[in-house]
Amino acid sequence: MPRTAVPVHSLSIKSALVIDDHPLYCDALAATMESTFNTRRIRTATSLSEALQQLRMRFSPDLIMLDLNLPDASGLSGFLKIKEKMPDIPVIVISAFTSKDVVQSVIAAGAAGFIPKDIDRHNFQEAMQDIWNGKTYVPPGYAVPARATATDQSVETISRKIAHLSQQQTRILSLICEGMPNKLIAYEMQLAEATVKAHITALLRRLGVHNRTQAAMLVREVSIRHSLQ
Repeated sequence: MPRTAVPVHSLSIKSALVIDDHPLYCDALAATMESTFNTRRIRTATSLSEALQQLRMRFSPDLIMLDLNLPDASGLSGFLKIKEKMPDIPVIVISAFTSKDVVQSVIAAGAAGFIPKDIDRHNFQEAMQDIWNGKTYVPPGYAVPARATATDQSVETISRKIAHLSQQQTRILSLICEGMPNKLIAYEMQLAEATVKAHITALLRRLGVHNRTQAAMLVREVSIRHSLQ
């Protein structure tokens, strides 16, 4: 949404939702927002489901800060679900995973910016100022793609498919990527092996692949395996 450019020292952000599965980092980021930008209405969530619950409670923040690595989301799927719920709210990804593929995929999917977790306070302030002024922030050394490439489109398409898997299917997909056979997946999730097989059949159909190996390769190809739990 269009905003009036303001210098960082006078930038005031009234409300924010911070989503990160590490409570200490989540609280630290909320405290930084409060002290730096005078943000008084801050809510935090440590999972995607908790964040969506916050948004269902008529909470419409000025911006959302999201870590990709959540216990109930895979890769870009959490980001896409948040954007689907709040399409007009800027979503800023904050992550420890800063590979070129991850950054470009996030930006191509529509993030307002990508901020690495090891950023210092001064650069964090400048990054937030850029985003608030309508720019797309990426770390130094990265270039914002002029338009989505075929690979970017593939990443987003696959991530959207993953985003619509059920919570159990998402968990099973992550265990498939770890190389677990159906029997061990059933033991890990305390499900009948027949139930696991039914979930795998459904998720393979949704992903448009024919077997477990192809599903795991698909996840790796879009550089999101590291975000699976």
